[in-house]
Amino acid sequence: MQSLYDIAAPAKLNLFLHITGRRPDGYHLLESVFILIDWCDRLHFDLRRDGLLTREDLTWALPTDDLTLRAGRALQKATGCALGAHIGVSKSVPAQAGMGGGSSDAASTLLALNVLWDLQLPRAELARIGLALGADVPFFLLGKNAWVQGIGDQLTPIDVPMARFLIAKPDSGLDTQRIFSEPDLKRNTELAIISGFAADPFGFGQNDLQPVAEKHCPGVGEALAWFSGKGLKARMTGSGSAVFAQLPNAVDTQDAPGAMVLKACSSLEAHPLLGWS
Repeated sequence: MQSLYDIAAPAKLNLFLHITGRRPDGYHLLESVFILIDWCDRLHFDLRRDGLLTREDLTWALPTDDLTLRAGRALQKATGCALGAHIGVSKSVPAQAGMGGGSSDAASTLLALNVLWDLQLPRAELARIGLALGADVPFFLLGKNAWVQGIGDQLTPIDVPMARFLIAKPDSGLDTQRIFSEPDLKRNTELAIISGFAADPFGFGQNDLQPVAEKHCPGVGEALAWFSGKGLKARMTGSGSAVFAQLPNAVDTQDAPGAMVLKACSSLEAHPLLGWS
């Protein structure tokens, strides 16, 4: 096999996000439900036999050493593989949105190069490699919607009703580390149970990071207020700054604040690359 084109890297939403404590090493303990959505980046891979990893930005410019290149190097190091690849990255999922775009790119890169290089690693081994790249990478490698606990490393596949969402991404983004280091962050939400979530999957809980995020990014509050004016109950996903609401029917978006990117999305039952290992 010489090439793999149009490989999907879907984004995710946090239907809720509770911070339940903090470990002595500073890592936060959380509970959340992550769901996959059909807002996807697209990746292209051409085999290189010289061992080099190179990248071409097909939409907007990415950092020099992005997660696709780091994922490729991690896979080479873990396996001793002497092959390389040229990676084309067509971005669609915005950065600093709380939607896991970079982590999803890393996961799809691991899955694609595992095939392109004929490594035949099991998904569990790819997840072990991916965890060192980012806490969300194992979720995208799991390939299913999940109840998430611990520091984001404890994943339990769950069924979530299919739904449509409207997502608003303010012009400015939010740095995850900055949000989690905020002294005013609520860190003692009581532990939840899956059955409680299942009774009201799109109204359950809250995002404990949202009040802090609103302080640092006025666009989050503007997006929440705009959704409220439409009669929609919205919340932020992840560490933000994207805000979403379940979309029961069509919504007039012509009066949306001009600095926001709006996109209607559907949830996914499974990752498009679920069978790729």
